[in-house]
Amino acid sequence: MNYDNNRHNAHNEIDHIFQNLLPARNMAERPEQVALCHRMLDAMLEGGIALCDAGTGIGKTYAYLVAGTAYSRFRAACGLEPKPILVSTSSIALQTAARDEYLPLLSNVLTEDGMIAQPLRAVIRKGKSHYVCDARLEQRLGQLDLQKKNWKAGAALLSLRGQLDMDEATHLSGYDRERVCVPRICDCSQETCRYRSFLEKCDSGQYPFQICNHNLLLADAIHRGSGRRPILPDACALIVDEAHKLPETARQMFGVTLTVEDIRTLTHSLRGERFLLAAEILNDSAAPLLRKLNRPPEDRPFGHYAKSLAAPERSLTVIERQLHGLLTPATRRRLKNVSSAVSLFHQGHPDMVFYTEEDTHGGTMLCATIADLTAQLRQTLWRQDRPAILTSATLAVGEDFRRFKEETGLLTDSRVMESVAASPFDYRRNCLLYLPQIPPKQGDATYYDDLAKEIAALLDATQGHALVLFTSYAAMSAVKERLPGCGLRYPLFTMGRSAIHTTEQFKASPGSVLLAAGAAWEGFDFPGDCVSLLIIPRLPFAVPDALKEKERENHPTLRLFIRAVVVPEMQIKLKQGFGRAIRTETDTCVVAILDERAAKENRYSKDVLAALPEMPVTGSLEDVARFIRQVKGPDYFREASA
Repeated sequence: MNYDNNRHNAHNEIDHIFQNLLPARNMAERPEQVALCHRMLDAMLEGGIALCDAGTGIGKTYAYLVAGTAYSRFRAACGLEPKPILVSTSSIALQTAARDEYLPLLSNVLTEDGMIAQPLRAVIRKGKSHYVCDARLEQRLGQLDLQKKNWKAGAALLSLRGQLDMDEATHLSGYDRERVCVPRICDCSQETCRYRSFLEKCDSGQYPFQICNHNLLLADAIHRGSGRRPILPDACALIVDEAHKLPETARQMFGVTLTVEDIRTLTHSLRGERFLLAAEILNDSAAPLLRKLNRPPEDRPFGHYAKSLAAPERSLTVIERQLHGLLTPATRRRLKNVSSAVSLFHQGHPDMVFYTEEDTHGGTMLCATIADLTAQLRQTLWRQDRPAILTSATLAVGEDFRRFKEETGLLTDSRVMESVAASPFDYRRNCLLYLPQIPPKQGDATYYDDLAKEIAALLDATQGHALVLFTSYAAMSAVKERLPGCGLRYPLFTMGRSAIHTTEQFKASPGSVLLAAGAAWEGFDFPGDCVSLLIIPRLPFAVPDALKEKERENHPTLRLFIRAVVVPEMQIKLKQGFGRAIRTETDTCVVAILDERAAKENRYSKDVLAALPEMPVTGSLEDVARFIRQVKGPDYFREASA
């Protein structure tokens, strides 16, 4: 009976928070958000794994933080051992916001109401390489003449005496980070070690919420699965935000990757330790490979990079043999990792699948992962006895979670609970979908000319204010070359590797146009009138690679594979791109999909409509211009003419 009462009280607390306390802070009550929070709490109470597809603007962060708080209070009322809630998200911005914005506000509200006596606190957990070792810091400072060092880098190094997290020390060089970070095996005997004090504080119960990224979450799961010491504390519940990124993170964590940065960092380390000849040999032998990796993957097969791996493999073998005993532990470890990765990618392995991904800088990352990823996730992450909430705006297509469950090893897990919380935004009033009656046809010799003309006509209809999301950098370049010849009247920006700088310029230039690809499909917010036209020239079908070929083997026909894997992945990617259009309740936008396959009655028209919210559809540019005139104020048009 006590259990039932405590459960009832926990749900009542959720209603009280969302219906009374938060509205008193001028936060609108959203029924979808409240219902989502209740479902999350039910999953925690029942020990389930909840898959929560939460539409844009629903407020899922507050939903899971309130649910987690109610669950912790339920456990306390039942006399259960206090354990933290573990929150994992791939976004640094969201980690920081949860700790510094969301939780403090919620804590203040609950404290003022008398619901809690102690504030809700959170700590962000990172790997050892992010924290400074006091002993190594003093050793490094003793080796340097700070008067001769770059003053910003020197100041950053000195600032570490007052801060443990090296990510907060701007201008800290990569070489200095490597020299002063906590080593993989920490045998520090200092009684005043700040890193050990930090870990003790994390485990002291002061932080009811512990926040990490997906990489650290999986690293902890791997440690636990192999019987090694856990990295993170035992948690009473797991919350995975941005859960759609979990499969890709897992592929990298359970595999091997190689990037330009890996090779350049090793070269820099060799130079820093005065092995200049070795650094030069590696740099020269790897130059052809680095040139290829500096470019986006596009549709290049993995074999495109194979020949360029032979020379650096030979150089790394020689360097490792001659310098192994002379290098510092950190550089020796880095040399071993790069050497083994290059060798693996060059020689192959029958139990691994090789493919490419775009890296964080817009270049190519070579990847190898185990063939059966789902088995690894089941044996590590999901075998742990704790409830889990997995949430994102792009977990399901409609109400179908099958593809996500396949990728994460949850397809046959009886604990899985599914829910879809629709966005509260009024897309039928604030959004218009444009599908041209005669779309540019990719097979035509004049395709890019026709595409540029169609884009230019749309820009004139909406007075600029546009984001164009391409599926390839080659297509983006082709359109960029042609737009000026179409009478373009608006400032034009292209998102390359300086994404943050470019987006800031775009936002600061009213009425401008941004051409983007790659990472721009998710993670960038353009609220207000900045993006009043979102153009998607081609449906975002994944480029065939070794991973897809391996998965194709599990389906009896190509058609079934396309319907079960290829189309759902396209729909989820399309949802992610569409999410750049409307970010707040007051945003208004035209979304134009120019792919002939999306046109009415064509092959994927129903799939496109099923992936997107319900909204009016048109094939008329006049309707586009009329819609913009109806939903935009005078300032919008003054911006465009300025």
